[in-house]
Amino acid sequence: MTKPVGVREAEAQLPALLERVAAGEVIVIADRGEALAMLTPVPPGTRTFGVDAGVFTVPEDFDAPLPGGDGPG
Repeated sequence: MTKPVGVREAEAQLPALLERVAAGEVIVIADRGEALAMLTPVPPGTRTFGVDAGVFTVPEDFDAPLPGGDGPG
């Protein structure tokens, strides 16, 4: 495992860190030496876009006011 990366370094070097992650490296982001988060590559084939197409259709009145009220408050 590589040395943890500080929060400020992660902010400043995010594109470079993402390149390392894309190459398969796991990067730990730490604040004052305490691990806060991990950047990890997404396993191949875990996302299939469009698999649920047509399962739900947004109704025409989706953003219409709800009955029986004038809104919040």
